[in-house]
Amino acid sequence: MKTHCWKPEDLIALILGLGIVSLALLSAWNYDILGWSAGVRVWVDPNKLVTPIGSTWAMGQWVSLSLTWAAWTAVAALALRLTRGKIGVTNLFVLGSLLAIVLLCWILGHEGHLAATARDRTKLGLTNSFGLTGEAGYLVALALGLLLGNVFPRFVRRFDNILRADLWIKPAIVLVGGAVGVKALEQQALATTVLWRGLAAIIEAYLIYWALIYLLARVVFRFSREWAVPLASGISICGVSAAIATGAAIRAKPMVAVVVSSLVVIFSVFELLLLPWLAHTLLPNEPMVAAAWMGLAVKTDGAAIAAGAVVESLYDPGKGSLMVATTTTIKVFIDLFIGIWCLVLALVWEKYFPTERTISEGQSSKVHWMEVWERFPKFLLGYFFAFGLMITLGLLLPERMKGFKQAADEMDLWRKLFFAAAFFCLGAGANFRLLAAAGLGRLTLVYVVGIFGIIIWIALGISWIFFHGVPATLPTL
Repeated sequence: MKTHCWKPEDLIALILGLGIVSLALLSAWNYDILGWSAGVRVWVDPNKLVTPIGSTWAMGQWVSLSLTWAAWTAVAALALRLTRGKIGVTNLFVLGSLLAIVLLCWILGHEGHLAATARDRTKLGLTNSFGLTGEAGYLVALALGLLLGNVFPRFVRRFDNILRADLWIKPAIVLVGGAVGVKALEQQALATTVLWRGLAAIIEAYLIYWALIYLLARVVFRFSREWAVPLASGISICGVSAAIATGAAIRAKPMVAVVVSSLVVIFSVFELLLLPWLAHTLLPNEPMVAAAWMGLAVKTDGAAIAAGAVVESLYDPGKGSLMVATTTTIKVFIDLFIGIWCLVLALVWEKYFPTERTISEGQSSKVHWMEVWERFPKFLLGYFFAFGLMITLGLLLPERMKGFKQAADEMDLWRKLFFAAAFFCLGAGANFRLLAAAGLGRLTLVYVVGIFGIIIWIALGISWIFFHGVPATLPTL
């Protein structure tokens, strides 16, 4: 049976993702079309929850939130209309309510006691916090979705056509490409030696510990390929985005990536608390090795950059320090490789691992290259296009870099909101028995063994090889 070359969901992902990229890009020409979007900050005072992401937009936080909710509802309704036909008044009301709930979850996840890292606490007047960063919003959305899906299962199942995680995950991955392209451009200002050593370290780390974690999950803990790939990506690459993107690339069930992503967010707290202190203890005279180690070992962007700031404060190298920039650069290269790795995995899986659907239909397990293209998750093309577009424009128009950075912030904001909606939908569509059947104990154990038994030590070795003896500050001319 011939597969359809383009899935409606992939087309919608390209339209939504590249549409937001295009609107955000207008910031570089002083047309800040999306500047009203609600930029949620880590907060303690409820009067300071949100500020418009664009500096030229002066409006109250509730106006910004209302505009964000209304635009989001309209876009989601259009997407559902294009994929599922007519949308009734009831479904439109449910959709608007769903997105209002997701926005609330995202805001609650930024509450200071949950989200504030060590460098945020003083500014917020806190003495203690869990340090989950704003990505705690994903966990709040998932938890609420699980609660509603298990307490009111019959009511929630009535809206399965609306609670669709793929509607949010795929456009979010397209937006990752655009934001990463701009971040890669920003790192050009670093010293050449730091830039190329960081790239070399990333390539070696990918080739070594993705394979090791995959084998650990498959051989030692007996996970299926569907679970082993998101586990290997989430643990060894870059947490939430990597787990979700690579899971989609091999057509894993979305819940697999979300469970892995939740573990990533939770364990990043322990990495943030432990690794800066350990780096300073083990490497008292190697600040750049410590900075690179944070970028290679801490699994979420926010926690990794926060860890880089912590080690910089412990070493106190003075003005002109490259430590946080080095951590950030390595993290950016890791993000950049997500798309490449998705492409590799998609090709390998479609060529060599037949899907359950193919087997059930009695088709040959041998997949031809044309079929690889037909089944290839084409929303990933949007990732590469957005990335290439931002790189090209940045190189051709360096004088507009400030506007491109603003555009990247807006893409990243909408990407995070889409991810939060996906977490809520997946929670609402699951039940606790299914989660228990997934083997949460084994998942946690493979994560602990992978991070603390393998990844951080390989990352330390690679960081030492490439950054041993590199000064933490640029020489003055």
